[in-house]
Amino acid sequence: MMDRERLSVYINSLDDGYSPLLRRLAKEAAAEDVPIVRKETASFLKTLAAIKRPSRILEVGTAVGYSALLLAENLPAGSRITTIERDAGRLARARENFRLAGREGQITLLAGDAAEILPELSGPFDFIFMDAAKGQYIHFLDEVLRLLAAGGILVSDNVLQDGSILESRFAIERRERTIHSRMREYLYAITHHALLQTSIVPVGDGVAVSVKKGEEEEGSDG
Repeated sequence: MMDRERLSVYINSLDDGYSPLLRRLAKEAAAEDVPIVRKETASFLKTLAAIKRPSRILEVGTAVGYSALLLAENLPAGSRITTIERDAGRLARARENFRLAGREGQITLLAGDAAEILPELSGPFDFIFMDAAKGQYIHFLDEVLRLLAAGGILVSDNVLQDGSILESRFAIERRERTIHSRMREYLYAITHHALLQTSIVPVGDGVAVSVKKGEEEEGSDG
């Protein structure tokens, strides 16, 4: 049987590297238990950005700004990122990290609850990265789809919940059951939605990659 932990270490060793600032942020996040994208997910995001070359990016869940900076370093000139964060402490850290990277003009940081901010935004965005509270993904979906351009990519992180997504809700700790059921609902929604073509990729803690179909593609399956 495949040793996934050893395989992950090997794959990560092949990555072509990160900027000094991103390496420092990753080290600090690990020491302070701040959630940022896992290394293999970061590599996957870099590749998706290189394939899509998006010009307008929306991120739901900034944390300390690691993934926004990762994307910014791998996007074409002139691209813009809008990112949303509600935690005051993380907002301050992210704002300072964007300043240190010289990216204040490229990255717009919005402070507040995504549930209140998303309805006020105007699209279209051609790349949306969902990395907020996992139990809220399903509540954000309608607005995210409204904002996503036809042909745009929606990337949802941490969808496998360290493998617990496989378990019956009765095998999940009571305090985790709501998040577990909402994530299952979200995964069903994005894999069965008429507007989306979705694949669940077991990289990091699970990444869902969804492409929004054009109007002529709706209802064409089968």
